[in-house]
Amino acid sequence: MTPAKPASVPSHDLLKEAARAWFETLRDRICTAFEAIEADAAAQNSPVLPGHEHPGRFERKSWDRQNEDGTPGGGGVMSLMRGRVFEKVGVNVSTVEGTFSPDFAATIPGADENPHFFATGISLVAHMCSPLVPAAHFNTRMIMTTQGWFGGGGDITPMFPASAEAQDDAATFHAAFAKACNAHDPEYYPRFKAWCDTYFYLPHRNEPRGLGGIFYDRLDSGNVDADFAFTKDVGLAFLDSFPRIVRGRMMEAWTPKQRDAQLVRRGRYVEFNLLHDRGTLFGLKTGGNTEAILMSMPPEVKWP
Repeated sequence: MTPAKPASVPSHDLLKEAARAWFETLRDRICTAFEAIEADAAAQNSPVLPGHEHPGRFERKSWDRQNEDGTPGGGGVMSLMRGRVFEKVGVNVSTVEGTFSPDFAATIPGADENPHFFATGISLVAHMCSPLVPAAHFNTRMIMTTQGWFGGGGDITPMFPASAEAQDDAATFHAAFAKACNAHDPEYYPRFKAWCDTYFYLPHRNEPRGLGGIFYDRLDSGNVDADFAFTKDVGLAFLDSFPRIVRGRMMEAWTPKQRDAQLVRRGRYVEFNLLHDRGTLFGLKTGGNTEAILMSMPPEVKWP
């Protein structure tokens, strides 16, 4: 039997198709920007990692989700590229709905009243060939139970976070998000920056994952159109800033020692995503595609 759907949050319900369409459009724009970087790097003969001499192109793979009762539960599309600049980058979109398990429903706002959920969003993780180009994460989403909200954000992870170059890249990244936040509410950037610093932290190592960005969740200001507009601007801030950062570093030569340090630092990424990341848990608990959920893992990593 198909579960009963929430009777409330009509304003979010009306945005289901628009939100899905936006996340897919943003996916297309990001993929186009990243493929242009690959082509330009090859044309300019950028430094290359062995085995990654050719410019990359995204390959897409769709997946379908089925609810426990056999009804269709939505699905998504993985877009994965391995190239000359991007050692591995995934840009995934998904739109799913179904019913939370009782134990997980107890942790989600509004799901204790009715365990049915709807979720649509985009998720991106980029691991770079060059240790001088920072890794990055970005995602935005809309979720509905008997309540509805937006969430997401992005953070930047330089391999040498104390360097002046990494600090400059982080400043560019943060400035784009600050501009997007300030256009909607002057309290958003300091609040969401602090949230990001707290969230992307490895307590078992007593250190941050990177140099931060913004993170927000359960955003429901009472004006669903304003919340959606803000979420779109967050996506555009990432699209504006990260490709510029990549282009600014992709021609710099690196050493084997720097590459080795990059592989060690990537271990922190794995540790966070498997131990602490709520998005990973949400995907696994709702029957998402395991390959898509774990696309955030780096292609090569080292623990000394």
